[in-house]
Amino acid sequence: MDEHENKVMTAQEVAQYLRLDVTTIYRLAQAGGIPAVKVGRAWRFKRELIEEWFRRECTRLVEPEKATSVSG
Repeated sequence: MDEHENKVMTAQEVAQYLRLDVTTIYRLAQAGGIPAVKVGRAWRFKRELIEEWFRRECTRLVEPEKATSVSG
């Protein structure tokens, strides 16, 4: 098993990884828009789940484009 699969990340680390503002990460976590667990007052993220979430989001955004470009 790859060491990255089990890595637990902070909001700051996720923000750097995704190149987003840390405030955006907190908002997504609070809204349930990104896989996260709140431990006390701190949010924690499993890198493996973040990567899966990101792939799904990319696919979801690309699918509507495919549907419109196929018609014609």
